[in-house]
Amino acid sequence: MEQRERVILTRDCKAIFVPLGLRVNARKGKEVEILQELGGAFTVLLDGQMARIDAADADVLGREREPLPVELYEGKLTREKIEEFCWEHMRTVYDPEIPVNVVDLGLIYEFTLSGANDKYRADVKMTLTAPGCGMGDVLVEDVKYKLEVIPGIVAATVELVLDPPWGMEMMSEAARLQTGMM
Repeated sequence: MEQRERVILTRDCKAIFVPLGLRVNARKGKEVEILQELGGAFTVLLDGQMARIDAADADVLGREREPLPVELYEGKLTREKIEEFCWEHMRTVYDPEIPVNVVDLGLIYEFTLSGANDKYRADVKMTLTAPGCGMGDVLVEDVKYKLEVIPGIVAATVELVLDPPWGMEMMSEAARLQTGMM
């Protein structure tokens, strides 16, 4: 059995109980167990419940914030490169319960990039694995944030749609292999 890392929170931080989506304040000195670290966010065991701690609070766990792909790029940002970064950034958003990003999970139904002259708008239609998922708003916020930090993106909208309903067949082959559903 894999040994999970236990850490003591070095300061107060915000956390979100999974799958309820309930936002709480995790107190300095509290011991947590790190269950998953993907896309910069952390899934931890806090007071016996799964909780998500955002990448911005990585330091509270003794970690550094993972840079986003665009932060490592030094070239010119063309429309094509911005669109590429949009997809790369969406691939850094993970459901805290499933170790697969929202793109490979098949949750992104539609993506459009409109605009010109280094001023672009990103529009996304996405769904959830389950209609009543309490983490829906969190995932929507994550996708929106990760798009808006890309230079040249002046606005991003993320619309949650439930039709058609998500099904496992929407997962990429790699995601099905990773989750043992192939």
